[in-house]
Amino acid sequence: MDRLLVVDLAATSKNWALTADGERRLLEATPKGWRVHVVHAATSSDGDGPPRPSDEVMDAVRDAEIYYGFGIPRLLFLEAKQLQWVHSAAAGVVTSLHPEMMASSVVLTNSAGIHAIPIAEYIVGGVLHFLRGLDFAADQQRRAEWNKTPFVRLDSVLREMDTVRALIVGTGGLGAATAERLTALGARCTGVRRRVELGPPPGFERVVALDQLDAELPNHDVIILAAPLTPETAQLLTAERLDLLPPSAIIVNVARGAMLDDAALVERLESGRLRGAVLDVFKEEPLASTSPLWQLRQVLLTPHTSPVSPGRFWPRQLDLFLDNWARYLRGDSLRNVVDKHAGY
Repeated sequence: MDRLLVVDLAATSKNWALTADGERRLLEATPKGWRVHVVHAATSSDGDGPPRPSDEVMDAVRDAEIYYGFGIPRLLFLEAKQLQWVHSAAAGVVTSLHPEMMASSVVLTNSAGIHAIPIAEYIVGGVLHFLRGLDFAADQQRRAEWNKTPFVRLDSVLREMDTVRALIVGTGGLGAATAERLTALGARCTGVRRRVELGPPPGFERVVALDQLDAELPNHDVIILAAPLTPETAQLLTAERLDLLPPSAIIVNVARGAMLDDAALVERLESGRLRGAVLDVFKEEPLASTSPLWQLRQVLLTPHTSPVSPGRFWPRQLDLFLDNWARYLRGDSLRNVVDKHAGY
């Protein structure tokens, strides 16, 4: 009987749905003795994967040795008695780390790093938006107002990138890509990482441990959340920590909404206590139309779209998966293996 790979990637968000060319690549790479079941029932790519699997995949996964989807829901995992390896097309794995997965020997890999380039470019664009006062420009444009005052006054908020000290929480593929780009424009970057003994990756001047965060916040004016959501990073930027920041501080969150106290952020932006915020992720998505974040000039807000890069995602995604499949068949170590206890 052939070994089975189940591919569950028919995302309702078409930019994330497996393309016809991607399906062709998978089928052409299928080795002898293997069968690929490409699920055509719709699934969700939001967050860390679908909350409820389709009937088609529930039936298909029973004999699967490998499952390739956007994370793996608990119900699906319980049905997959032959499973040896799960690869997630998403980077986050929180919802896949249910007790059964944690207790199992099933290998879980993710797609961390796939989105590093588009998200890093989004971050640079968001930081420049506030450094160059484009929030004032956009606000005036809506009102058809010609007013140079916010730009030319003595206490103007306009700055150049080489005056920036950026603190990047997370020094993996995304954090490193961001640091390299900010450094190239003149910023100085400090990384926050779990394993400080590994030293700073390219683009970082130095790295510190998470327990040094409070001491570092007053010395940085761009704070970028680019780390996985874990018990240690949940509610990382509290009201108390926001108050440690200088008034010039710009907050960027491309990680998870649960890492930031939104209500405290709103209060400090409204009072002028902070310069601005670039937000692509939120505790509840879609963001409620009643949220005050929509109305604040000091917020650049996008609907969780920073990773979007049409035409680039699937080539990168499949390069990773097909390389890992070849490694799996040879018995070699896989790339992007998730440390289930660390949460990423």
